[in-house]
Amino acid sequence: QVQLVESGGGLVQAGGSLRLSCTASGLNPTFSVYTVGWFRQVLGKEREFVATSGWRGGVTCGADSVKGRFTISRDNAKNTMYLQMNDLRPEDTAVYFCAADQRFTGVGLSSEEDYDYWGQGTQVTVSS
Repeated sequence: QVQLVESGGGLVQAGGSLRLSCTASGLNPTFSVYTVGWFRQVLGKEREFVATSGWRGGVTCGADSVKGRFTISRDNAKNTMYLQMNDLRPEDTAVYFCAADQRFTGVGLSSEEDYDYWGQGTQVTVSS
């Protein structure tokens, strides 16, 4: 049974930083071949792509709204991916979700329909 578990959310002041973690279990084969991604969602709005990472050539990209402030990374030995968020703004307030795609294409994916597994989400609140 595949599980993705996020952690690291919380309340932070504008300009501050947080690092979200997402640890996977039950993946087959290894975590390293999965394309992974982060999305966020504000209540009443659609889920928004944040960042993705695939194994082919270390493809990593982020949405325009977070470029230069957020960084996705992964530690395959720990089956864990991270989202480092710097210079946080009130508009970054959302529930953040991690996801994994099992087609092993190696490319980054920005559409939520591409992902097969999802975490439960972690709340990030940025106060002004």
